[in-house]
Amino acid sequence: MRRAILSGSSFEESIGYARAVVDGEWVHVSGTTGFDYSTMTIADDVVAQAEQSLRNIADALAQAGTTLADVVRVRYYLPDTADFEPCWPALRAAFGESRPAATMLSCGLADPRMRIEIEVTARKAR
Repeated sequence: MRRAILSGSSFEESIGYARAVVDGEWVHVSGTTGFDYSTMTIADDVVAQAEQSLRNIADALAQAGTTLADVVRVRYYLPDTADFEPCWPALRAAFGESRPAATMLSCGLADPRMRIEIEVTARKAR
């Protein structure tokens, strides 16, 4: 059974996508930035953005019936590779125990205020 999870982000409505899609035991969370969706604001600091992105992802996973501990794949997208290492403590706090497969890519993001975007795939525990 396929189910979409929406966060209320104006981007989802404007572009036409879901924050996450649950398909059976799999949960696919879209690239998620550090926007606080309740206010549609974003911090300037990359670490604060990473932490907010992880909270946004954790919320989507909770709605899907899973947690960060169930993440099996994570992708990090950053315009500036120098911003990645300062985020490591926050990323390790989120994924250090479960150790998902991970990739970091350097690329442009949709809004110049965005300094990190995180995408995950999780598998629900049986």
